[in-house]
Amino acid sequence: MGFPVITAAANVLAHAPGLVRYGSKPLRDLAQDPARLEPLVARLRPYDDAVGYGPNQAYIGNLEPEALREVPRPWFGAPDRGAPSEGAFGDLIGEAELLGLMKRCDRARLVQLDEGILAAARKGLIGRRLATGAELDALRPAPADAVAQAIRSGEAIPLWHEGRIAGSMARGHEADEALTANVLLENLAAKATGVLALRALLRNLEGRLGPDEIDFVLAGSEEAVGDRYQRGGGSLGKAMAEEAGLGRASGFDVKAFCASTLYAVFNAAALIQAGAFSRVVVVAGGSLAKLGMKSRAHVAVGMPILEDVLAGVAVLLERGGAEGPAVRLDTLGLHRIASGSSQQAILEALVVDPLAKAGYRLTEVDRYATEMHNPEITEPAGGGDVPAGNYRLIAALGAMRGHLPRDGVAAFVAAHGLPGYAPTQGHIASAVCYLAHALRALRAGRMRRVLFLAKGSLFLGRMTELSDGVSFLLEA
Repeated sequence: MGFPVITAAANVLAHAPGLVRYGSKPLRDLAQDPARLEPLVARLRPYDDAVGYGPNQAYIGNLEPEALREVPRPWFGAPDRGAPSEGAFGDLIGEAELLGLMKRCDRARLVQLDEGILAAARKGLIGRRLATGAELDALRPAPADAVAQAIRSGEAIPLWHEGRIAGSMARGHEADEALTANVLLENLAAKATGVLALRALLRNLEGRLGPDEIDFVLAGSEEAVGDRYQRGGGSLGKAMAEEAGLGRASGFDVKAFCASTLYAVFNAAALIQAGAFSRVVVVAGGSLAKLGMKSRAHVAVGMPILEDVLAGVAVLLERGGAEGPAVRLDTLGLHRIASGSSQQAILEALVVDPLAKAGYRLTEVDRYATEMHNPEITEPAGGGDVPAGNYRLIAALGAMRGHLPRDGVAAFVAAHGLPGYAPTQGHIASAVCYLAHALRALRAGRMRRVLFLAKGSLFLGRMTELSDGVSFLLEA
């Protein structure tokens, strides 16, 4: 049968300026100094600016990432007001639609929304074919006094839209810190944007596959769904599949920090190769905790807060023989315990070793998809241009091995690298966001091979000082 193949992919975004204050960094900043709220709110951008922002257009498939090199910086300086919110890979929905979808995904009935938000959500989601009227008919608006009472009592936090309170999110338990309103809001935002990605994927597959033809779902998001006894137990993958109507599927979650989604892709391929399933979907919702992560730096230099969108991805893998590029499981790259944590050691394990298995030189790979963080977000906060740094290191390794001339680093980066365009949500930016673009290019014959590599930070959990990473070759 050959190796499993990727046959479809979806990339979606949800504009969430009202949720930025609940990102981990803004939430801590505002607790220390509530006066920071006013300048934060003043720098939130309107929906049309988010839609017209070049990196967002690249993310949803209306612009090739390489085309951003020709767009003058700052990219936020001149948003394309005529740009569509519907993309080749998926949509960029507005905040009213996001809140309505979160309400739809709220099985515990903890979200209350007013009539205006629900009406806007209904119109948008039905118009985009991301929800049915029957699904949304069951949603009932909350009386304004009920929302206000829940917030006053401390049982709920307010949900904001265009500067006003449009609803509330209640806690799930009065004494469980894993079920506070803030934590549940993070989990629900991840679930809703994952469902959004799944529904976009199914819409893209109309006429070929239906929801009941998906066997299994692996979720690679960054949230930790659980309670006080099992704080990260999951399974959001199964919950997303339920909400998207995948009635025959089962599923579970894959956890590996920023590398989790790419780990999920190779696990999906391995399950298919083993004969356990014929079709597996990998899905990941957005990370609310990372909204506004660099917002203080953005406010300080007078730029809009660009970390105002939640991202989602969904990828369908099938048995070999279907139409699509193959996941070369024989080229799997892993950061092993003995590898070491230097950047050179990580790239040796994730780039040089996999290509050596396949017998390819570095120049025989068309593109390298790595940490595709948007530099316009990271540079003001001192993080530099992350993808550019990675590409220079890969090129330097190639020069050391004689794969390219010593003075060929810049040319290699231009030919085989990509400008960063993804939101700073690590599990999304770490390579998987490029799968939809790679699938399109490989099918069109514009490329033959793309290497996907993701790095993780296991030391963040304080259980080890190890780094982590995974890579594989996608080949037409």
